[in-house]
Amino acid sequence: MKAIILAGGEATRLRPLTHNIPKTMVPVLNRPFLEHVIGYLKKHKIVDVILAMGQLSEQIQDYFGDGSEFGVRLTYSVENFPMGTAGAVKIAEKLLDESFIVLNGDIFTDLDLTAMINFHRERKAIATIALTPVENPTTYGVVETDGQSRVRRFMEKPPWDEITTNMINAGVYILEPDILGYVAFNTFFSFEHDVFPALLEKGEAVYGYPFESFWIDIGTPEKYFRLSRDLLLRYIGDKDVKFEGESFVHPSAQVVGPAIIGEGCFIDRDSVIKGPAVIGPGCQIGQGATVQGVVLWQNCKVGKEVKLRNCIIASNCYIEQRSEILDNCVLGDRVKVKEGSKLPKGALIQPNEVV
Repeated sequence: MKAIILAGGEATRLRPLTHNIPKTMVPVLNRPFLEHVIGYLKKHKIVDVILAMGQLSEQIQDYFGDGSEFGVRLTYSVENFPMGTAGAVKIAEKLLDESFIVLNGDIFTDLDLTAMINFHRERKAIATIALTPVENPTTYGVVETDGQSRVRRFMEKPPWDEITTNMINAGVYILEPDILGYVAFNTFFSFEHDVFPALLEKGEAVYGYPFESFWIDIGTPEKYFRLSRDLLLRYIGDKDVKFEGESFVHPSAQVVGPAIIGEGCFIDRDSVIKGPAVIGPGCQIGQGATVQGVVLWQNCKVGKEVKLRNCIIASNCYIEQRSEILDNCVLGDRVKVKEGSKLPKGALIQPNEVV
């Protein structure tokens, strides 16, 4: 069975992190998010993967190549303009001659994909939609099913007084090729708004597959930050520190896990790194600096006596000495923070700015 990862689409809510990088290439534990998704598919023996891509697609192709280094076979399908979730899949229709999987490229999940495939085949469904419960379904696409898990109706971001279930569309589908007959060529088409409702009107067999295992999208900096922390605790443990290559750590410096330190880092005297923390390759942590609960991308320079806490800092940033960047701040790449600056909590700094 083949899988299509929808790696294009807008990433405006993830700004300023995605100004110069596709959202699927945002680093999670110092690896592109898309690499984690491909690894997930491989665990379920899905090795034929189509990447449906839009803008900045060259970065994805340059990194992943033909997929052999990652144990999969990659095919690229590039849209020249936004086509929607179904429109992007329609471009690759000639490659799809049997049941196939579609995944939104901004979600991470522990969904048992193998069990979902078996469910789809047993029901002889034309479409099976993964459903997961959320506390606030008013910001999602809600899916109502009957007692046999057959979909009855879709509600997009309904108000509380119309909600009959907290199960939402989780962005993972098992589909039959016939479904693409409902999608027009060279037209913006969405599975969620255009195709699935049309299938219900025709009486087609559309099922929901409920699950309660881990699921999160990385559509905002807050969710991206949470995913980084959750996976760090999962893979590293509560107190462990993982060095991904050779780095220099001064004997007087403290590194308290959970933490990942990328290759080629320099951690100067009397500095403190407290987990959960992800430090990208090539970063420099200056003398007496305190770095706590951060995600730091590659090649960042943190000056003397700087304080970083619960923030995200993209690549190639320069934080001059005695600056403070605290709770929920997000810096795009190549930002320079001048000596002694104190950014307000929750500040979003666009790439290349000087503050």
